[in-house]
Amino acid sequence: MAADQKGGPLRTPDLGEVTTEVRPRLRRPPMYQVLLLNDDYTPMEFVVWILQVVFHKDASEATRLMLDVHNKGKGLCGVFTHDVARTKAVQVEALAKREEHPLKCEIQACAAS
Repeated sequence: MAADQKGGPLRTPDLGEVTTEVRPRLRRPPMYQVLLLNDDYTPMEFVVWILQVVFHKDASEATRLMLDVHNKGKGLCGVFTHDVARTKAVQVEALAKREEHPLKCEIQACAAS
């Protein structure tokens, strides 16, 4: 729908009706955490590489996150919409499988804020 110069609704010439534009209320999409899970077999260097390639972390941040995964059992790689989170988890597991590592990744809904 169009509006006149002053922002008011336009009168449609053929029907003589006044129309107003209804804007839907938009909400932010729910967000999901992507967590990398520790295992006893995947080399630490591979985990650092995954964090750099899939999650675009620099070397020092990737190393810190790898140590979190190693020491705490899991580490937060990022927070994304569901589609992006699922895609990143699938990428991690596909790369790990290609290199014959048992590395796993999971997504978890964020608590409502």
